[in-house]
Amino acid sequence: MTVTDATNPTRRSRTIARVAAVQALFQCEQSGDTAETVISQFIRHRRVSSTALFEDGHIPDADLKLFQEIVLGVTRRQDDIDTKLSGVLPEQWPLPRLDPVLRALLRGAVFELIATDTPDRIIINEYLDVAHGFFSGDEPKMVNGILDTLSRSGNDGNT
Repeated sequence: MTVTDATNPTRRSRTIARVAAVQALFQCEQSGDTAETVISQFIRHRRVSSTALFEDGHIPDADLKLFQEIVLGVTRRQDDIDTKLSGVLPEQWPLPRLDPVLRALLRGAVFELIATDTPDRIIINEYLDVAHGFFSGDEPKMVNGILDTLSRSGNDGNT
């Protein structure tokens, strides 16, 4: 996945934070490690010099505050987030059936929709970009539809 936006380094650092948060949430689910443990590992082992390559699994220039906020927020509010997601997922695609990376991505996005003051349209666009980086099939369309539905349903986020 290539994340470049030379005209807006802040956007790039926030996008990298979101990608890293999806990876960290995936790691938490797969390994059973706590959010704090995974965050520590990411900061120690993946955040190296700004010359490190994102494509090599590093998170140079990531907005660490946002990264930590998403990972901790999702793990602390996962039951609420999963309830919201389950309410909008197609019946044939219950949450446990989703690809674990897709599940992590949706959880991160839903957390931001319900718990931050970032406008919904920015969150949806950012996570749609992240989805395109991880998936080449119909998953980005699914992400867009789910997040748009949640945004329109009055999710306690900002429209």
